[in-house]
Amino acid sequence: MRATGILIGTVILAALSATAAAADFWGRMLPGQPTNFIFGYGSLINTQSRNATAVRPIHAIPVRVSSAFGYVRTWDDRSSSGFTALGLARPAPGEQAMTINGVLFPVEGEDMTAFDAREKGYARVEVPRPDIEAISWERLPAQGKIWVYIPDLPGKPPGVDLPEPGPSYPLLESYIDVVIEGGLEYGPEFAREIIETTTGWSQYWLNDRQLGRRPWVFDKSYDAVDGLLAALAPDFSDRLFPEQYAAKELVAK
Repeated sequence: MRATGILIGTVILAALSATAAAADFWGRMLPGQPTNFIFGYGSLINTQSRNATAVRPIHAIPVRVSSAFGYVRTWDDRSSSGFTALGLARPAPGEQAMTINGVLFPVEGEDMTAFDAREKGYARVEVPRPDIEAISWERLPAQGKIWVYIPDLPGKPPGVDLPEPGPSYPLLESYIDVVIEGGLEYGPEFAREIIETTTGWSQYWLNDRQLGRRPWVFDKSYDAVDGLLAALAPDFSDRLFPEQYAAKELVAK
């Protein structure tokens, strides 16, 4: 009986092996593959910032959107809390669209709802697949829609007629730190590209870092960030601590 059982088992295994060998799985996707992805070009580049919104940690890959998409990255989204964040805009007269580096990550279900809520005041726009490229060894997803959030005003197309930073809506160093430190996750050249392909830098630049005069206490990356900004960002020399900024604005008024 033992020999008979072994023989039957051998025959079954041989049949299963023959079936597996005959099957062709090449090009087939596993069930449950993501079908929606977000291109993040500002604070969403930063893993900690991104994961603060997601249901669970999300892996992202570095990518670049082509100038053919027709936008520039710029400071044009005025937050209700009183600062100006990064957005995309249609080029102004005499200006050309630019490439925009950032990250791509999957979103489904509750995550999509959460990111839509986070980016309130932005329109979710689809990025054509020919307009985006992966810039590491990891490839773009084989299928699915790619979305990006673009600021918009009521009655205007996304990225049109958006406001610039101003005295009551400055650039915030704490926000800039999140963006550039996110870029440094992919290397200094990636972070450099973020700065070089961002327009709309402004003299209204508030250094609101926690303990801003001794930033190393709370931010171990401050020196790398400041080195890049000092070398590449227009108006960096206009950055002021809160009391200096307030005094300057009082004089201006």
